[in-house]
Order: sequence, then structure tokens, then C-alpha cells
Amino acid sequence: MAKNVEKLSQALEEKKLPVATLDTKWHKLFTKVDKTEAIVKAEKELNEQLRKQGKVNTDIKNLKKIKMDLMDEIVTLMEDESGQSKVEENKKLINECNEKIDSYTEVLTQMPKDIAAANRKLMIATMDTCYDDLHENEKGIKELGDWLAKIRVELKKNVVRKQELEIANQEIYSYMHDIFGAEAIDLFDMTYNPSDNPITKE
Repeated sequence: MAKNVEKLSQALEEKKLPVATLDTKWHKLFTKVDKTEAIVKAEKELNEQLRKQGKVNTDIKNLKKIKMDLMDEIVTLMEDESGQSKVEENKKLINECNEKIDSYTEVLTQMPKDIAAANRKLMIATMDTCYDDLHENEKGIKELGDWLAKIRVELKKNVVRKQELEIANQEIYSYMHDIFGAEAIDLFDMTYNPSDNPITKE
């Protein structure tokens, strides 16, 4: 990355950023800007963090469902003397579910920080690349502006020159017509007709 990364990092310090890979505007940006290696790497890291979060949430949801099924089964077996061993087994499984849910919940509390850090890294890489592209585009805009300014000057000169040549041809034709007459001009294949070439004003 460029030297301005530290400044970009400071600029984003207090900003509440959208999660880049979940933001359609972020994706649309890359129809105008090419993804650098740093962006691709940071994007993968962020998506991996989001995938982990999704998996942990799914695991907790599944564990809660299993726990609920075990508890329902205990209620059903309470009246059955022969089902006491199964009740004890279910209680043990419920405790294991609780432990896993607590463990996953603890992991889950850290995940927003990890996601925010990965997202911030991706946003810094994005801003760095965008600024580089903006500066490069500005150079191109200036060069094209200078070229257009020169062309406009040349165009104006050529419009004047064209008008001067048209006037000269009209004067020459008129002079030759007056001196030699139409028949003599026809002999020399002088087909120029001033009405066919009016002086243009551009």
C-alpha cells in the first residue's frame, strides 16, 4: 500500500463503516476500479470472519433445538419408571449442550470486533486504491484538457484559414470570369462555382 495508509487509518478511526462485502455500493465500485492484491486478500479475510460468525450462530441455534428436544423427551419419560436411565442420559447431554452454547456465545461476543477489524483493513485497502486511481485519472483529465485546448486553438486557426481560401477562390474566379469570360473558363475546365462553395462561418 501507499504511504497514505496511516492517514487513511486515522480518518476511519471514528467512522461507523458498513460491512464492505455486504454493501452493494462497495461491489459497484469495482466496475470502475480494479481490485489490488491487498483488496482481494482483505476481502477473503473479512468473508472468512463472516462465515465463522454465521457458522457459530447456526451451531448455537442447532444446539438450542437439540436441548429443547432432550427436555421434551425428559418430560415424556418422567412418568415412565423404565425411562429413568434415559432421563439421566438426556440431562447429561443437556449439560453438554449448555457448555457448548456458553462456549460458542463467548466466541460470538468477540466476533464483531474481529469482523470490524477485518472490515476496516479492507476499507483502508479500498480507499488507498481509489485515491491512487483518482490521482491517475486527474493526470489523464489534465493531459486531455491541455490537448483539447491546443486543438481548439488549431481549430480556430484552420477555420480562419479555410475562410481565407474560400474568399481567395471567389475573388480569383470572379476576376477570371470578368477578364476571360465564361467560354474561356469552360475551355480550361474551370468548373469552380462560388455558389457551390459559400464562405462558411464555424
